[in-house]
Amino acid sequence: MQDNTTNASLPRIGLSQGDFNGISYEVMLKTFSDARMFETFVPVLYGQSKVFSYYKKNFGMDSPNYALTRDARQAGDKKFNIINIVENELKIEPGAPSGVSTEMSMLSMKRAAEDLQAGILDALVMAPDSPMVAQSNRDFLLSFHKDSDPVQVLVSDSLRIALATGDLPLRTALDQLDSQRLVGKLITLAKALKTDFGISSPKMAVMGVNPHSGSKPTGDDDKVVQAVKEAQEKGLYAFGPFSASQLFVAGWWKKYDAVMALHYEQGTFPIKFLSPDGYAYYWAGLPVVCTAPLHGPAYDIANQNQAVPDSYRKAVFLAVDIVNHRKEQ
Repeated sequence: MQDNTTNASLPRIGLSQGDFNGISYEVMLKTFSDARMFETFVPVLYGQSKVFSYYKKNFGMDSPNYALTRDARQAGDKKFNIINIVENELKIEPGAPSGVSTEMSMLSMKRAAEDLQAGILDALVMAPDSPMVAQSNRDFLLSFHKDSDPVQVLVSDSLRIALATGDLPLRTALDQLDSQRLVGKLITLAKALKTDFGISSPKMAVMGVNPHSGSKPTGDDDKVVQAVKEAQEKGLYAFGPFSASQLFVAGWWKKYDAVMALHYEQGTFPIKFLSPDGYAYYWAGLPVVCTAPLHGPAYDIANQNQAVPDSYRKAVFLAVDIVNHRKEQ
């Protein structure tokens, strides 16, 4: 099953395996069962072919077929490539994380992230994982870029929402936020909209904190008003603050190329509600491209052939699109 042919013109996209006791292999199999996926990039999974075959058999799927390779640089086009990160048998226990599935997820991420940093991969797509392991894997990736201040951007077919702060309690997130930090995030987002999405003069809407941010910004909104003013003085097309009802109920978000949310829930809720065809995220402001679906391993439906692959597929397409846009710069 070894194949050493490759098409150097196609992006080489690495895939971490996530927690194989969840739905990660199911959404991968469903995504790559469509042969058209292989026309625009070369996928390389850092995982286990036996786990791949286990789920493929369980779901009664004829495709995709795979090819084994020891080096991502030798991955063949027009097929699903797998690098076996270990050769020994692994116990698969769908429905809950285990010590083995956690260890393999982290090893998969380590191998893939190292190849990404070395330039062997053009991008990396992370598979669903438990919150703690997912955070550890993200921290490992970001550890290569300690001088960067990346912005997590949520992306669907129609909407982009950047997060000014991480997955934190509301008060902690707001305590971290000041006008200087917000201006920095807006600068990063504006650059990403140009380089990663090909938007020459991006317009950004900034959300406020209080319910009436759009009409009477007060208190916590003062730093948002100041940040928007400073961003405009730097030549950015930033506007706000806006309330959630203005942007997402009245539909004002359609006037902008991206929205800057101030905390995690403020950004994740609207994109999930307004994006029935799937949504993913990536880290803007990094020299490497890393995307992931915006959902977890769904242990409650693992191995039941119920997982919907839309968000994982979106993460794959997002990675390829960003790679191609960056090559055009």
